[in-house]
Amino acid sequence: MGELLRPEEWTALRLSLLVATTATAASLVPGIAVAYLLARGRFWGKALLDTLVHLPLILPPVVTGYLLLIWLGRRGPVGSFLADQFGIVLSFRWTGAALACAIMGFPLLVRAIRLSIEAVDGKLEEAAGTLGASRAWVFAAVTLPLILPGIIAGMILSFAKAMGEFGATITFVSNIPGETQTLPSAIYTFTQVPGGEAGAMRLTIVSVLVSMAALVASELLARGIARRLAA
Repeated sequence: MGELLRPEEWTALRLSLLVATTATAASLVPGIAVAYLLARGRFWGKALLDTLVHLPLILPPVVTGYLLLIWLGRRGPVGSFLADQFGIVLSFRWTGAALACAIMGFPLLVRAIRLSIEAVDGKLEEAAGTLGASRAWVFAAVTLPLILPGIIAGMILSFAKAMGEFGATITFVSNIPGETQTLPSAIYTFTQVPGGEAGAMRLTIVSVLVSMAALVASELLARGIARRLAA
């Protein structure tokens, strides 16, 4: 791959993989928790939580990026506090790109996991509870193994969304080569300069290959887990 791409293109690919992996990993535990609350919880404000979770799917990505810039930028109320108190700066950094991608992919992750939880027979969880198991133990020993295919599907959807995210990231962290320029941003840059068609095509092919590899890997993992559960 390094021989097929120019150094700046290779940097964009590595940064995209880093951002997508970080965004997916950071979203996993909160995504499982929120999905469980929406699937099994009975509380006031559930509809509001559901709306907030799915809001990034409805809003234009540029709006999400702009809101992040207002709140988490160096001059934003949250961003200035993080920078002054902890030295954490998210705007115009790759970590900010990971945050933006995590927010954009979070609804897809939660929805896939929630559907898996709702498909689990509640009687299995009740039976484990009647044997004296705590709710946390029931989730870890009964629910979690059964929803692993849904978790994998949600992670792949989140990863793919992060790999292709453009509007929110370019608004929040800009398009800085070597720092925030991911594959979509690099492709966009190539389309704006004369003679950039070849570079845009190379990165487009790389994006397709990475997405296909992620889908194949998720299918193999899901099949392996399904066989284990059947056994």
